[in-house]
Amino acid sequence: MSTTRLAGMGVLCALVAACGNQPSDLQTYVEQVKARPAAPIEPIPEIAPYTPYTYRADGRRAPFTPTTPERDTRSNSGVAPDIDRPREALEAFPLDALRMVGTITRGATTYALVGAPDNVIHRVRRGDHLGQNYGEIDAISDNGIVLTEIVPDGMGGYVKRPATIAPSR
Repeated sequence: MSTTRLAGMGVLCALVAACGNQPSDLQTYVEQVKARPAAPIEPIPEIAPYTPYTYRADGRRAPFTPTTPERDTRSNSGVAPDIDRPREALEAFPLDALRMVGTITRGATTYALVGAPDNVIHRVRRGDHLGQNYGEIDAISDNGIVLTEIVPDGMGGYVKRPATIAPSR
């Protein structure tokens, strides 16, 4: 055998001999923890007895019959989206997903360039629609697109709400 092998075997034997039956610090600590007295266990809480409840209608509605909320006719402001007109391409996306990337002016008409989430740039002008809430473009400038959305008012009707799309920088 070579000297290197003999030296390696000698070191290995020395390491195995050093790991004899002497208790290590870890074993001593584990024994001390096991020797500690256990903490007392809290008693199980007392369970209150069940008292049944008998339901008597006494002129009230049945509890498992669904109610239909009555429509508030006061909320009808006369505002309603035109659901019969053909939808435009940018009405498939929410406003926060659209970004204005620039403007183009041809003659007296100013167009906005709007980037959609499908990585297509669309050219829009005043009167075009975009967003999922029937938004109609009112104005276009270098500072952004101003539009009016028609959103549900929560009472069965609709209200107009202003919105803007800022240019992306």
